[in-house]
Amino acid sequence: MSMKTRANPRSASKAIAIFSYEMVNLSQHPLLALSSSSSSAYEHHIQTNHGSVSVAVYGDHDKPALVTCPDVALNYMSCFEGLLFCPEAASLLLHNFCIYHISPPGHELGAAPISPKTPVPSVDDLADQVADVLDFFGLGSVMCLGATAGAYILTLFAAKCRERVLGLVLVSPLCKAPTWTEWFYSKVESNLLYYYGMCGLVKESLLQRFFSKEVRGCSESPESDIVQGCRSLLDQRQSMNVWRFVEAMNGRYDLTEGLKQLQCRTLIFVGKNSQFHVEAVHMTAKLDRRYCALDEVQACGSLVTEEQPHAMLIPMEYFFMGYGLYKPSELDCSPRSPLSPFCISPELLSPESMGVKLKPIKTRARLQV
Repeated sequence: MSMKTRANPRSASKAIAIFSYEMVNLSQHPLLALSSSSSSAYEHHIQTNHGSVSVAVYGDHDKPALVTCPDVALNYMSCFEGLLFCPEAASLLLHNFCIYHISPPGHELGAAPISPKTPVPSVDDLADQVADVLDFFGLGSVMCLGATAGAYILTLFAAKCRERVLGLVLVSPLCKAPTWTEWFYSKVESNLLYYYGMCGLVKESLLQRFFSKEVRGCSESPESDIVQGCRSLLDQRQSMNVWRFVEAMNGRYDLTEGLKQLQCRTLIFVGKNSQFHVEAVHMTAKLDRRYCALDEVQACGSLVTEEQPHAMLIPMEYFFMGYGLYKPSELDCSPRSPLSPFCISPELLSPESMGVKLKPIKTRARLQV
C-alpha cells in the first residue's frame, strides 16, 4: 500500500465552507534544526465547518502525511516536543513524513478566547475538523499520532473515515465513555475552569493526568524539568478554551463496538502508572489483534511522548517498517534508547500479518536521576 496518497485539492474547497486562513512563518522554531529536509514550517489558521483550527506544518509537503492531535490543555509543543527533540525520533519521523500538528480549538500559542456565543463542539465535530484539515491540504490517506483525548479524536476519525487512515500511533488512548467517577471529577474540573480559570487545583489535576508521581516530585524530591515546563505552558492557556475541550470530551461516547472495523494497523503506548492504563489494555483487547500492538512503559504516566520518549523509538521503528519506512542511512546504528535490543522479547521479531513485527510486550526504561 502506497503511503503517498493525496486528495484532489479542488475537491478540498467543497468540503470546507469558509476557505480563508492565516499563515504564520515558523522557520525559526528549533524543531526545524532536526531535519535538513524541512523545506518550510508554517502555522495555518484554518476556518473549517466547525470553527477555526490551528495547524502547524513541518517538513516536505511531498512526503506522506503524519497528523498529530494532543491531549486536553496541550498543543503540539507541550505534547510532542519531547519526542521530536529526541534526535533519533526526529530523524525517523521527519525523514519519512511531513507533520501536520492539529491543536484543539483555541489551544495554539497566543490564542484569543473563543467567543462565548460559539457552541461547544462535540467529539464528532472535532473529528470532522480533522477531515476538513486533510481536505484543505489536499491529503488522502494519512498516518495519525494522538495522545489521550487526541487519541480518541483520531480513533473516532479513523472509524468515520476508514479509508483515510493508514495507521494509528496512540499514546494512553481513550475509547470508552467516561465512567461516573471520571465524569464527576471532569465536571468539578470544568466548573473550576469556568469560574476560577487555570487555578492551582486545575493545574495539579492536569499534571496528575499527564505524568507519573516519580517526575511530579514530592517533599523529598523536586519537580522534574518537564513538569515545570508543562506547568508554565498551562499558565499560557486560555482557560475558557480549555473548558470547551473538557466539556467536549466529557460528552464522548463508547467506540468499542466499532474498533474491530478499523482497517488500519494500530500501535498503542501506555505508561504503567497512567490513569488510563486499564482503558488502553481494554482497547487493545477489542481491536483486531492481527493488526494491533501494545507497548506498556514502566515507571511512566500517560504522556509517554514527554516523560519517556526514548521508550517509543524501537517500537515505532518496527511499526513503520511495515510501511516500508526506515531511518536515514546515516543513523542506521541502534538508537540511543533506554531499551537495548537484547531487552526485547524474541517474539517481537516473529513474522506477523501485514508486516507488523510487534506483539503486546512490556518495556522497561531507566529513570533519569
